[in-house]
Amino acid sequence: MPRRPVLIFAAVVLLIAAGLGSYAYLGRGTHAPQGSGTALVGGPFSLIDQDGRRVTERDFLGKYMLVFFGYTYCPDVCPTELQVMSAALDQLGPDASRIQPVFVSIDPARDTPEVLKAYVGNFGPRLMGLTGTPEEVAAIARAYRVYYTKAAGGSSSTDYLMDHSSIIYLMGPDGRFVRHMAYTTDAAKLAMELKETLRLSP
Repeated sequence: MPRRPVLIFAAVVLLIAAGLGSYAYLGRGTHAPQGSGTALVGGPFSLIDQDGRRVTERDFLGKYMLVFFGYTYCPDVCPTELQVMSAALDQLGPDASRIQPVFVSIDPARDTPEVLKAYVGNFGPRLMGLTGTPEEVAAIARAYRVYYTKAAGGSSSTDYLMDHSSIIYLMGPDGRFVRHMAYTTDAAKLAMELKETLRLSP
């Protein structure tokens, strides 16, 4: 095959691969590479906390945010990860005050502020729960590249499970993405990663 057609064919293959990669990234809630510091994850949002107050991303400026998306009816992953987050922060000592843990509900139909308040209280006094309208929740999920959907097979309109990403996001004091931590049941490991980030922070 002549050299020019070979080069054209290679370029087409690369473009197709890039397109498929972008589709997977946007469609399945994939996040930016760890430690990239890019603006691919995060952004403006407006939600309601467990006390009924309107909260935006600006309310967290000056603090790190440790963000996890889930729902209060989650039978296993969510309570496990929130407990791990709480235990990891306990291991930071005074530095824990530099981080605000946040639980964002992806099930606004059932997770009202009242429901969230009762739920987040199980994981210590630091945890803030956020919910909103379906549109508001969808907006922050898009901003954080979070995948979620109602699972098939629910027995009623109020008895169902949700499929969702299980990733912890760390946002910086300036509101920008710092890194992600994959689902873990190891609080000591999470605490070590947080300590390292705080150590490198000015």
